[in-house]
Amino acid sequence: MTPRLRRRTAATALAAMVLLALPAATAHAWPGPGPTAAGAAPAATALELPRPTGPYAVGAEVLHLTDHGRADPWVPGAGARELMVSVHHPARPGGGAPAPYMSDDEARLLLAQRGLGGVVPAGVVSSASTHARTDAPPARGRFPLVLLSPGFGAPRATLTSLAVDLASRGYVVASVDHAYESSGTSFPGGRTLTCAACDVAEAAPDDDAERDVLRTVSTGRAADLSFVLDRLTGPHPAWEHSRMIDRRRIAAAGHSVGGSAAASAMLADPRVGAGVDMDGTFFEDIPATGLDGRPFLMLGTDAGHRPGGADGSWDEGYQHLDGWKRWLTVRGSGHFTFTDLPELGERLGLPADPSAPLSGARSTEVTRDYVAAFLDLHLKGRHRPLLDGATPDNPEVVFNNP
Repeated sequence: MTPRLRRRTAATALAAMVLLALPAATAHAWPGPGPTAAGAAPAATALELPRPTGPYAVGAEVLHLTDHGRADPWVPGAGARELMVSVHHPARPGGGAPAPYMSDDEARLLLAQRGLGGVVPAGVVSSASTHARTDAPPARGRFPLVLLSPGFGAPRATLTSLAVDLASRGYVVASVDHAYESSGTSFPGGRTLTCAACDVAEAAPDDDAERDVLRTVSTGRAADLSFVLDRLTGPHPAWEHSRMIDRRRIAAAGHSVGGSAAASAMLADPRVGAGVDMDGTFFEDIPATGLDGRPFLMLGTDAGHRPGGADGSWDEGYQHLDGWKRWLTVRGSGHFTFTDLPELGERLGLPADPSAPLSGARSTEVTRDYVAAFLDLHLKGRHRPLLDGATPDNPEVVFNNP
């Protein structure tokens, strides 16, 4: 399946399943009364992500990082490459205010992109409870670092449930918004940057040209992740609690093109010791020489990413992986199963996508448990039987061994 068709197919599935992608709101899809004749929005309802499952409280901070060594690849006049990074970390109880899900501008732009502008209040999305707090005192000890990259056109916030849960289990997690690659990313000074890269991809004359654009996204994000790693673990760290990070234990993970970027980061940076691709085409080929024996987890939809399926990059990539590896697919899942979106849609009472009937609650559980098991095994050396084969408690998860 071509990248263009995959994206359109994914958008169609998302439209049926989550609040952020409905083509038009209907009164029955939302809690409370429908829009009035004057076009008023439906009554707001409080949103809450699932509670984290680990023993630690979770702290959250946001960093604005600028790589003065690189120009932005999408907007030549923008100057140096800029990134916004949410850092979630194990914490002791206490701290400041609840960490917001995203800014009002980010929520407004995402809702507008999906046809919900003026129907769903942006504040309903931006104020969703994340179960993390700002200024929380860091937990004592040193912890592995996980770099997270979201899907193309999606803000980093869509991976918050996974990030918060990993932090509660004893990981420092840096979720990265790559400038001009999201529906909207808010920067200091009131700037909110939109997805110029999406416009470039849409303007590509054919599928091969679009693949070239997305390969640039993947390799460019790898450079972004290496820069974030420099700024978190280098001699002059940008984060005041950087001493929490164990520099010897680092992984990269991502959804969609962010999963491709995780593999690209491993190809470019030997410091990244493990990787996870959640339902993303490999836009940069994994070479026949592999990843120097480093472990990699492929976790995707059974419909689109089973062996011999539509995405041949997984068949080829898996063959080239030369370290510990697993190829897992999830029955009943859709492209956005591995993000927050199904859970948020379910909590708002929206109808499920018939092509991806896995519930929001199970989507969250499967994603959290299998990603955490992989990281526990390879960054903490803790055996997790969950990765040994199919289990009765997880009948949706298929172990593929082509």
